[in-house]
Amino acid sequence: MQTRRSFVIGSLGAGAVLATQGPHKAAAQANRRLIVDAQVHLWKAESPDWKWVSGLQPQLPEPFTIERLVPMMDEAGVDRAVIVPPSWPGDRNDYALEAVKRYPTRFRVMGRIPLQDPKSAELLPKWKEQQGMLGVRVTFNNAQTIPWLTDGTASWFWAAAEKAGLPVMCFAPGRVALLGPIAEQHPQLTLILDHMGLTAAMVKDNKVEEAIGQTVALAKYPNVSVKLSASPGISREPYPFRDVTVHLKRVFDAYGPQRSYWGTDLTNSYAKASYRQRISHFTEELSFLSESDKDWVMGRAIMQRLKWT
Repeated sequence: MQTRRSFVIGSLGAGAVLATQGPHKAAAQANRRLIVDAQVHLWKAESPDWKWVSGLQPQLPEPFTIERLVPMMDEAGVDRAVIVPPSWPGDRNDYALEAVKRYPTRFRVMGRIPLQDPKSAELLPKWKEQQGMLGVRVTFNNAQTIPWLTDGTASWFWAAAEKAGLPVMCFAPGRVALLGPIAEQHPQLTLILDHMGLTAAMVKDNKVEEAIGQTVALAKYPNVSVKLSASPGISREPYPFRDVTVHLKRVFDAYGPQRSYWGTDLTNSYAKASYRQRISHFTEELSFLSESDKDWVMGRAIMQRLKWT
């Protein structure tokens, strides 16, 4: 961990150079480690041509825009981020793709599709032709979408994504075990488990251990990996969230550094920690991570898994 003294000395030596390069480049050089956030949501204000799905509410009362995120990344030293379009604007990716066009080196997208429509399969072969699109994100976390995992609605998708070579981020809290047969039947499908399969509601219901167990059980499949993301949201404590260390270590031990990814899901549990704290939680407070582990977890691994070059 960098001390204040070493930081000051290093800063004095490099200050003249860094001062001319702007906060993002300065932070990247000072850290000497690529920092990639494996999940952020972006959305703009609702408007007649950008309507939200009836009944769905955003995670924050104010829009979380490109203009809002980029300075936060610069200040915290986050080099890149994977944009996961949120659910409330519906199955659209236009604003995320706009972020890529404006900042082509800093953003990539795991887009949404109308999973309930088998005709969406026609979109997948050319999915990556959209600038900045790396894969698909699917969710099974509400009364409408949870049944899709078992009633056949989503059955068409797994083989189609595998054939198209598309990585898939999947959020199925409490139902991760249902993804095991999918991973086994589609060994070339890159499947990434979101948020360790957890939600904040599981803390209240004392179901975290059970859900972690399901996530750990899928580590035997080499095509499955996991985002160690949104951990402040499952903590009952303030920073540095020591009560979640045991869960993070259990998942990390199962998957290893090359299949484990740091991510913030920043707008979820937004008030619990600053962007910088969400980084230092992993780089300074998790003693089970070696420096090499941190290089992988904090950015190198997700870049490799998504083939973000």
